[in-house]
Amino acid sequence: MLNKVWFRTGIALIILFVLIKLVMEVHSVFIPFIIIVQSVLLPLLLSGFLFYICLPFQKILEKNKVPRWGSITIIFIGLIVIIGIVIGYIGPLIAAQIENLIHQIPTLQHEIQHIINFALDQMERLPNDVTDRINKMVQSFSNSTADILSNSLSYITSFISTLFLLIMVPFFLIYMLKDHERFIPFIAKLFKGDRKVFIVKLLNDLNHTLKSYIQGQVTVSVILGIILYIGYTIIGLNYTLLLVMFACVANMIPFLGPWMAFAPAAIIGIIQSPTTFIWVCIITLVAQQLEGNVITPNVMGKSLNIHPLTIIVVILAAGNLGGFVLILVAVPLYAVIKTIVRNVFRYREQIIARANSDIKE
Repeated sequence: MLNKVWFRTGIALIILFVLIKLVMEVHSVFIPFIIIVQSVLLPLLLSGFLFYICLPFQKILEKNKVPRWGSITIIFIGLIVIIGIVIGYIGPLIAAQIENLIHQIPTLQHEIQHIINFALDQMERLPNDVTDRINKMVQSFSNSTADILSNSLSYITSFISTLFLLIMVPFFLIYMLKDHERFIPFIAKLFKGDRKVFIVKLLNDLNHTLKSYIQGQVTVSVILGIILYIGYTIIGLNYTLLLVMFACVANMIPFLGPWMAFAPAAIIGIIQSPTTFIWVCIITLVAQQLEGNVITPNVMGKSLNIHPLTIIVVILAAGNLGGFVLILVAVPLYAVIKTIVRNVFRYREQIIARANSDIKE
């Protein structure tokens, strides 16, 4: 029985749970380490995200005989130009739309309340519990403005601390662009034999997984954002730039992201006019068809090879555990874990096969 896979897996899970329990009992000892990890994690994740976006441009520059430091310099100049355009041109437009939206929140609340009341009047057969839930949802929405204003000071403090952390991003990014080829060989030096081969294969697979996901999703989001911006501008939808920026971020989430981006656009559209709402639905439908049948298959293909139902379950679980930020990283995190588990099982099967062949010989 000691050699059975289920028995060893059960023992490993029990040991893991015991270790987690012990760590939770003495968690105060790990607080300094947790603070250090939290301080480094955000700039490290952002640097890794930017690294995979900048990597194709670096390869193009170096193929054209541009030296490594020259390519890094050109990339940083390009990033500075983009940031300057965002701050100087797009930033004021977004700020103006956000300010206008804040001023319009009472009006939006009133319109939404009116729409919901009209719907309830037309649907008298709704069960009482459904009506109560809708009323609670409306009340929660009505209180959101006061909550935002009351927590504004904490938001400002959090923003300032995050800004200081973001200063570390350029330094991480420089060293990632400069020495990214040396990372896997450096880690591989710590191992020998079959384990070294396993580690190299695992790190290459992780690199391919993250690169495929980040580069593919960013490309899809940008293309979809351009389509939505053109469509929303043509129909004259209010807060177009703000809605498109949110859509670009939300579309980083596979499958559910586009519908998350559709919700605020639909609310603004139905408040603006019924015709605008219909056009928002049509534009979203066209954009989703293009994204699902043309853009994503050609840009990403089946790089992650994750079933859509699995992605939906992972996103829903992440939303309950950590909110919108965890939703953004849930799918690539799952892909990383899946890659690790697949490589571990493959390595174990190779060891068992090799052991069986030695026994037969």
